[in-house]
Amino acid sequence: MLSRTADHLYWMSRYIERAANTARLLNVTYDTSMLPQAARKAQKDWQGVLSISELVPAYLEMHDEITRDEVLHFMVREERNNASIFCCLRAARENARAVRGALTTEVWETHNQTWLDLGRQLDGGAFERDPARFFEWVKDRSHLARGVTQSTMLQDDAYHFLRLGTALERADNTARLLDVKFHAIEHDYHGSERGAGAAHFDYYHWSTLLHSVSAFEVYRKVYRDVITPERVAELLMLRPDMPRSLLASMQEVVANLTLVANEQSGETQRKAGRLLVDLRYARIEEILATGLHAYLTQFLERVNALGADISRDFLVPN
Repeated sequence: MLSRTADHLYWMSRYIERAANTARLLNVTYDTSMLPQAARKAQKDWQGVLSISELVPAYLEMHDEITRDEVLHFMVREERNNASIFCCLRAARENARAVRGALTTEVWETHNQTWLDLGRQLDGGAFERDPARFFEWVKDRSHLARGVTQSTMLQDDAYHFLRLGTALERADNTARLLDVKFHAIEHDYHGSERGAGAAHFDYYHWSTLLHSVSAFEVYRKVYRDVITPERVAELLMLRPDMPRSLLASMQEVVANLTLVANEQSGETQRKAGRLLVDLRYARIEEILATGLHAYLTQFLERVNALGADISRDFLVPN
């Protein structure tokens, strides 16, 4: 496969996954903002949304303070923010258009229709009227794109690059979400007084984190017990049967890397395999004892380096 074609396919899948992940995070944060809470706490939640994507400096260049409405606008429809849902869906559609011949008609039409419908929703004010419904629409379009890809595409190199992009983007997002949310929750926890409301405080925050990655029902099915931070971390990091966990994502990265391997990708495969093995044989107790933030920071560095290696070995150089 031509490296230019692989590049478009890889980034098409990454952008559609990124749009859905952003919608998930915004949806949960928006729902949380509707509940009674201190203004400072609400502002910290919206700052966390920006921190996950490392966008606080870019946001503050355009706005004087962090507010719910401004963050929503910045993360949904701001054309100067390349990580906004608008820009991600536009980039996914443009990458799909560039390799239309490598896609089935159904896959191309799904991405094209998503872009057209996005314009209608934003121009018609649908997002402002009901943000939660808009976020559900973004997630549904992402599910549809993946489903159509899996059910209509020949499982050749094109398909494997699509899956590779999705898995790597998902691993990156889950790690960022865990890192920022755990830090924020731990800060709030230690800053709050223990009392009769402590259990409710814990349950509410951890369940919110699980809902942001569609893992609340999965947690209940796997553990059948109260929600604890240790089990939340274990589920989202080390469970091979949890679709959005770090381990499950890296399993798919390694599998698809193996299927598209070329003469110069040996070192990239070795790095991906080493990262997978480290997750597969890790214990959550050891990770928490040595520091979750340090572990996730190192994981993100390795994932970003892996993305650069994939670009070097397979894709169009930047």
